[in-house]
Amino acid sequence: MRAEWDLVLDKVMAQKDHSALVTLFELLLTEEERSAVAGRLKVFQTLLHKEMSQRQIAQEYQISIATITRCSNYLKHMTEEEREQIKQLTL
Repeated sequence: MRAEWDLVLDKVMAQKDHSALVTLFELLLTEEERSAVAGRLKVFQTLLHKEMSQRQIAQEYQISIATITRCSNYLKHMTEEEREQIKQLTL
């Protein structure tokens, strides 16, 4: 399965403009999946800022507590260096 994911990443990286990238993601992901990915990114950004509680995040962005908890647990198990890398990627 890893080889298939690498192919997806290669196709994403090969896109030269925003419009082509939008088209590719519309082809590969349903609207619900794109929304879920965007929501997860928002959760990570908000958790890394440490300005809102999980309940506030859920209310503000209409994201399930389960998703927020998964993201939070993922961050908790990272080293400080890994969290810094995630900050650079998402903020």
